[in-house]
Amino acid sequence: MRTGIIHLINPKTDSLTTRPLYLNKALYSPLAGLLAVAAAIPRDQYDIVLTDENIETIDFDLKADLVGISAMTSYVNRGYEIADQFRAKGVPVVMGGVHPSFMPQEALKHCDAVVIGEVELVIDRLLDDLRQGAMRGTYKSDKLHSMVGIKMPRYDLLKKHRYVNRTFVQTSRGCHQGCTFCAEPLMNGLKFRYRPVDEVIHEMENCGARTISINDADFFGTPERPKEVMRALKGRGIQWQAGVTSKLAQDDRMLELAAESGCTMLSIGFESISRATLKSVHKHVNRPETFAELVEKVHSYGIMVFGLFMFGFDGDDRSVFDETVKFNIDANYDACAYSALTPYPGTLTWYEMKKANRIISFDWTKYDQGHVVYRPAQMSGPELRAGMESAFRNFYSASSIANRFPWRGNRHRAQWLIYNLFMRRGAQTENISSIVAPTAEPDVAPMPPILPVKQEWRAAVLEASTGS
Repeated sequence: MRTGIIHLINPKTDSLTTRPLYLNKALYSPLAGLLAVAAAIPRDQYDIVLTDENIETIDFDLKADLVGISAMTSYVNRGYEIADQFRAKGVPVVMGGVHPSFMPQEALKHCDAVVIGEVELVIDRLLDDLRQGAMRGTYKSDKLHSMVGIKMPRYDLLKKHRYVNRTFVQTSRGCHQGCTFCAEPLMNGLKFRYRPVDEVIHEMENCGARTISINDADFFGTPERPKEVMRALKGRGIQWQAGVTSKLAQDDRMLELAAESGCTMLSIGFESISRATLKSVHKHVNRPETFAELVEKVHSYGIMVFGLFMFGFDGDDRSVFDETVKFNIDANYDACAYSALTPYPGTLTWYEMKKANRIISFDWTKYDQGHVVYRPAQMSGPELRAGMESAFRNFYSASSIANRFPWRGNRHRAQWLIYNLFMRRGAQTENISSIVAPTAEPDVAPMPPILPVKQEWRAAVLEASTGS
C-alpha cells in the first residue's frame, strides 16, 4: 500500500503566549491537539507533516493527500484562508478544534469535512472515506471516548527548541464546573473521564521531556484521582505544572503530594475578586475571601501560583482594574494573566449576550480575549481595553517584579523569572485596538457538540439555533 502524506496545520495565533519573544521561543506550544490527532493516524499508511504557523511558514506546494487544520475562534479565519488556498490546488481539507466543532456549517464553506469533538473514534471512518474519494460533511462519534488506550501524542513531530512549555499530557477530559463563559463542558462533557494512571505515567516517562504541563481543564477536579496520579509520579524526577480550580487547591494533602511529585506551578482560574460576579457566571467554587490565604498556602509548599483573571463582567466598573492588581500584588501572586470576557460562539455567555443584542462584532479574529467585542454593562469597550492594558503594565512593572521576586522559600526562581519576563514583553508587544468595528451577524448559528444539562440553558440553545 502506498504511504500517503497528511499535512497538519495550526494557523497563526499571534497571542502573547504563542508569539516567539525570547531566543526565538514561544512560551507555550499550541500543538497538543494536533499531536493527538497525529497519533490516531496509522503510521504504516501515512507520513505526517506538522506545521505551527506561529513559528514557521506553511509549504502550500507540499503534495499532501489531506490537509488537517485545527482552529480556535480567534484564528479560525486564518484557518479558513489556509483551507481555501489548499482546496484551490485540489487538496482535500478537514477541519477540527473548538470553533469548527461549534460551527461546522460555517467551516464547511471552506473545507470538505469537519470533525466535531473528539477525533479518536471517527478517524478510521474519515480515512476510509478519504481513500474512496468520499470524505465530506461532518464526522462525530455517537459516544465519548472512554479514555482507555489513547495513543501517545506524536512528540517526535514537535520542534521542541522553539517553545518553553512544549509537552502537554492529558490525564482527563471534561469539567463539572459549568461556567457560563467556558466551552469545555459543552465540548467534552460535565463529567470527568480519566485515563488509566499507568497509561498517564507511561506517557510522562516516554514523552522525551522531564518538564511537562498537565493538559486538563481541572487537574484537581475530584478529591482522590489527582492524588493517585501524583503518588505514581513521586520519585520519577519529573517537574510539572497544571491548571486547577481553587477549592481542592486548599487541601493540604493535595498540595503536599503535588510538591513531593514535582509540581512547580499551579495555574488557577480565580476570574474575579467579586463573589457576586463569580456567582453570576456559575463559578461557585471560588471564594475571593480565601484567595490571599490560598496563594500563601501554595507558596508554603514551594509551588508558584499563576492567577487567571477576567475583566468585563456585568458587575465590573472602572475601579476593578486597580483593585484587582493591588490585590494580586499584595497577595504576592507569582504571575497573572488578565483577559477580556469573550462571548465565544456556542457558550452560554454567547446566547445570553446575543439575546440581549450586546454583541458588537462577529469578526472571529477579535475573539482573542484581548479585544472587546460586546457592550460592557458599566464601562465602554475602549475603557475595558485600556483597563486591561493598565493591569498588565502595573502588575509587570519593574518595581512589581522586583518586589514580588521569591527571594525566600523553595519556589522555582528561574521559572518564575521566565514567566514574568515573557508576560511583561508579551503585554508590551500586544497591538490591540481599543475600538472594534461592528460587523454583520454570521448566517449560521453555533451548535454545541454537547447540549447543556440545565433545561433553561438547553432551551436557549435550541431556540437560538432554530431562529425561533
